[in-house]
Amino acid sequence: MKRRVRVAVIGAGPAGLCAARHILSRPEAFDPPVVYEMTDHLGGTWFYEEKAGTYDNGYPIHSSMYRDLRTNLPKEIMMFPDFPFDDRLPSFLHHTSVQQYLEKYCERYDIARHIKFNTVVEKVKPVSMETETGGAVTWEVISHSTCRDQNTQTFDSVFVCNGHYSDPHLPYIPGIEHFKGKVLHSHSYRCPEPFANKSVVVLGAKASGVDISIELAQVNAQVILSHNTTTMSLPPPLGIRQASAVVGILEDGSLQFQDGSVTQADVLLFCTGYNFNFPFLCPSDLGLDVQDLFVTPLYKYLLPPGFPSIFFIGICKIICPFIHFDCQVKFALAVLEGSVELPTQEEMKEEVQKAMQWKQDTGVQVKHLLNLDKDQWDYYLDLARVGQFTPPEPVLESLYEEVRIQRQKDPQKYRQINYRLIDATQWELLEAPPEQTD
Repeated sequence: MKRRVRVAVIGAGPAGLCAARHILSRPEAFDPPVVYEMTDHLGGTWFYEEKAGTYDNGYPIHSSMYRDLRTNLPKEIMMFPDFPFDDRLPSFLHHTSVQQYLEKYCERYDIARHIKFNTVVEKVKPVSMETETGGAVTWEVISHSTCRDQNTQTFDSVFVCNGHYSDPHLPYIPGIEHFKGKVLHSHSYRCPEPFANKSVVVLGAKASGVDISIELAQVNAQVILSHNTTTMSLPPPLGIRQASAVVGILEDGSLQFQDGSVTQADVLLFCTGYNFNFPFLCPSDLGLDVQDLFVTPLYKYLLPPGFPSIFFIGICKIICPFIHFDCQVKFALAVLEGSVELPTQEEMKEEVQKAMQWKQDTGVQVKHLLNLDKDQWDYYLDLARVGQFTPPEPVLESLYEEVRIQRQKDPQKYRQINYRLIDATQWELLEAPPEQTD
């Protein structure tokens, strides 16, 4: 009889819970997983921590959640495919509803008893080095609990689900040492009140940069949103000014923008994303190059070609996260079960290089190579075709595009709209979109 596969899962956020749920659903092929979680709770970044900085044990606080955050995707495309949100909830959820959903998911699939809470993974290493098939590699996972008891276990596979919203990316600004005000990253931002009536320059206009600028403007902060993209449509009553990128800080502490203009500010708030950080791995041992904002080569954005039994779940950006994790986990388990035959190591490497080169040739910057956005749907179809599972329904892509349009139209009010899925291809509005006011 074939021995069952032993899998370690690192992290009990949405990706780790999804991995555990699907491993537990296949008891004939897999032993129950061991899920390592460094905190005393599940939920990853969805678990709100009022304080920022470090825990009492000295470890950095993982969550980047702020007090009033609501999802920028509706629950209809946020959910795991086999576990819908409560119908009575609005489409755009407060973060506490997502945390409750993850707790229910954990309960429904009886995952909690497989989670080792308060356990930090120190080291993950391949025990036997690269082989032609990759089949002989096992993984040693060294961990310690809060009371410092060290433990070593061996696994056939590792799912890396430690998230990528916890290590702030702070691009260097020449002269930053001259700035006399407060400097912080959105990772440490919790609520707008401390910034009332202050002048704040927000760097970066992705989801958190726009949302936090709106929050700050509502407590009478004078907000300048500094970014490299085209001017956005923001509600005029808020008085948010938009400016080009900050290129330097002058000796008197004022900020200089790309267009040559200069301003003073009390606060410089970086909404500039997060670094990839795998402190328990030696990436070069796995043939990986881990940069702040990019990891390569990962075949299908998932596995290093030389070690096809370690899977990095959810490192792509601009995605529907729970759908994404679900497809990746199903594909990874199909690889481990042997129903997916991977190409050779060289072929996988070449495929990744070609795909990345093609993106760069079309003008994509290295820091954006893992952004999927519109490409995510073809990616899921590809994983589903090869992994032989049902792909996400077409209605999800259609609704994703509709939300993008509404968000661009009015970044302040698009969350007032409610949607309902009718069938695999159709959705409907439950309330008319809010009127655009001048």
